[in-house]
Amino acid sequence: MSDPDFFSGARVVIFGLGLMGGSLALGLRGSCRELAAVEINEETRKLADRLNIVDQISDDPSEVVRDADLIVLATPVKTIISLIYKITQWHPGAPVILDLGSTKTQICQAFDVLPQRFDTIGGHPMCGKEELGLENAEAAIFHGAPFSFVKLYRTSPKAVIMAEQLTSILGSHALWLDAETHDRWVAETSHLPYILASALALATSPEVQPMIGPGWRSTTRLASTPGSMMNDILYTNRQNILKSIDQFQSELDKMVSLLQEEEDQGLAEYTKKATQARNTRIQNTYAGGEG
Repeated sequence: MSDPDFFSGARVVIFGLGLMGGSLALGLRGSCRELAAVEINEETRKLADRLNIVDQISDDPSEVVRDADLIVLATPVKTIISLIYKITQWHPGAPVILDLGSTKTQICQAFDVLPQRFDTIGGHPMCGKEELGLENAEAAIFHGAPFSFVKLYRTSPKAVIMAEQLTSILGSHALWLDAETHDRWVAETSHLPYILASALALATSPEVQPMIGPGWRSTTRLASTPGSMMNDILYTNRQNILKSIDQFQSELDKMVSLLQEEEDQGLAEYTKKATQARNTRIQNTYAGGEG
């Protein structure tokens, strides 16, 4: 049973007020004792002040982190890892630290370097948009979405309660996984789709642009995601993504063979199977943006 007093009595500090960190701040407004942020981009800080998104914001972690009850790392994956190695210089106590990185194995390994006083938990909300930045943030992106968590050997019952209450506040639902399973699953459900969308966008001839319709637009939607976010994800989940590509290539080879051999019946059966597989996979799942 969750403790209703965790967030109401907590000072929450979010590193990074981009799309995800900004959306989290919007989702937590009014639920915390105090909400603060660390943001290096001056324009983002000005926008956050203008919109009154947090109670305090600075580009200097030492000004806002020291007495945090919960620290949320909502930056790109490699930046999250670098912040983990620096966090001891900013906080002398025993806060809960939650990351929102899209890959988990390397981040959770980095958590191991922290002193035992830090209460760490891995996290990844499976939601988002192709347009990044605070200007695109909205609390509603979490609604109905799975929010995956990785419980580490040092994760306390308090941190688990915090995670469950966080999903309740945001309108999402908790999905508990180990780091390796998370990264393997997300390679198939998020990272491979990005790669396929990018490859299709590049493989499409410029001359066919007048014939582009909703099918091409929806299939290539993820290719609009800035590389500034995706590159860290691809680098830190490389092996799982390569396995997913091999699995996809095997299915693509089957389709090529059916087309080359003019197997009309086989092609009909294959496309029917694909329709059934897709419908089965999306039953009772979140239908929003990719995480």
